[in-house]
Amino acid sequence: MNEPVPNPSFRELLARPVDLLAFGFGSGLAPRAPGTAGTLAAAAIWLALPIPSFALELLLILAATAAGVWICGRSAARLGGGDRPGIVWDEFAGCWITLALVPAGWQWALGGLLLFRLLDILKPWPIKRLDRDIGGGLGIMLDDVVAGIMAALFMQCLRLLA
Repeated sequence: MNEPVPNPSFRELLARPVDLLAFGFGSGLAPRAPGTAGTLAAAAIWLALPIPSFALELLLILAATAAGVWICGRSAARLGGGDRPGIVWDEFAGCWITLALVPAGWQWALGGLLLFRLLDILKPWPIKRLDRDIGGGLGIMLDDVVAGIMAALFMQCLRLLA
């Protein structure tokens, strides 16, 4: 069995665009909590982009998620396989799903992002099962996509109760 190679350096990421995306423009190289670093980078990018419509938001998320299956799968395979902590494009997609679907307002967005991270870390059912049972790029992406959807749905339910 091949030993996983160490994370690439930022210079190596710049030389390999697929790895640059998989490692969230370098945010996945954070020495601690790379998933949280990736989520924060994704949130900053999302909030900085003026997206004119909800339909365009969904189209961008769908494209990022579909591309992420290939991006994460290819980068993980090159680095020895598995869902490496530094590969954070899946956090980008999950974060963007959460931000697009939570109720309007910074409190809802912050709550949604915190819940997304909690779900991604704790991996309750069905997230844990998806993470465990599905391999490759699809498996890397799917658990975070579901965590993003679950976080947004929970925040929408909370809004209805408020």
